[in-house]
Amino acid sequence: MQSALISEYRKLDRGAQAQRSLAYLRLRRAIQNTIESGAFPPGQVLPSERDLAKQLALSRVTVRKAIGGLVEDGLLAQRHGAGTFVAERIVKSFSRLTGFTDDLRARGLKPQVKFLERSIGEVTPEEALALHLSPGASVIRLRRLRFAAEKPLAVESTVVPQSVIADPQTIKLSLYDALEKIGCRPTRALQRLRAVALEAEPARLLDLPVGTPALAIERRAFLDDGRVVEFTHSLYRGDAYDFVAELHGD
Repeated sequence: MQSALISEYRKLDRGAQAQRSLAYLRLRRAIQNTIESGAFPPGQVLPSERDLAKQLALSRVTVRKAIGGLVEDGLLAQRHGAGTFVAERIVKSFSRLTGFTDDLRARGLKPQVKFLERSIGEVTPEEALALHLSPGASVIRLRRLRFAAEKPLAVESTVVPQSVIADPQTIKLSLYDALEKIGCRPTRALQRLRAVALEAEPARLLDLPVGTPALAIERRAFLDDGRVVEFTHSLYRGDAYDFVAELHGD
């Protein structure tokens, strides 16, 4: 695991054009990339500051600054006398198109699902607009409670054109796995995220008090030919997820 971090840092270091004074930013990015790749799962102890400084030829001040920034971001946690750990949260990147199952597998966690609904119905006006379907078209509807290690993490309501997947019973753990099997895994998506307070029903499903902060995400996912294959509304526990996005200047 330590070798994965060292390799990631050296890759960033080779391509860096910044001054050496920004080494802590490269180390911070390397640690974050290693966490997001799953090489450092939740609860994993990081190498000591001394070991990292020695392996990467950095000062301990630089290492401490990089780690401190990730602690502030919630990606790492420090326990007195025990070291620095990967925080017990799920970090989901907005720069990669992945599903819930992909995210948990990448973190070394076992995804689980409870279907609240798996049905076929007529598209609603909102769904028709989002999926570019004609009125009266048939869709499949999935409502799922998503778990990891018996802990409910998200409630998802998904609509897929029935012309893409005819039978909702063919979807087991992962919608994206089912789409990939028929050559229809999406290649891009549009997402919108906002903070909400949980109402009674989703709060009960997520085993949280009513009014608990949560993250609401709306996603439309597309194939290469422009067809929309997924329209999903999700509610994620605010205490279990960090959403990150990599931004670039012009």
